[in-house]
Amino acid sequence: MADDPRFLTLADVAEVLNTSGAQVYALVRRGDLPAIKIGGRGQWRVERVQLEEFIQRMYAETRTFVDQHPFVEAEAGAGADTGPEQ
Repeated sequence: MADDPRFLTLADVAEVLNTSGAQVYALVRRGDLPAIKIGGRGQWRVERVQLEEFIQRMYAETRTFVDQHPFVEAEAGAGADTGPEQ
């Protein structure tokens, strides 16, 4: 872990989160993911610690959502959506 850089580019963050650079930029601009803007060209950097804290917050939000919206299996033949179409 000592070899890991302290700061990540938005592209690096997108790779970690398996999402697009545009989505990461939106997270930063909304204030959901703290970042700093450096240099004359305004390159964004996210501190690794901030990314890990963001991930933990998302896990907590997901747990809350799941707790508030319990999964209920539909009865067979009830016409409910049973998942992705094959």
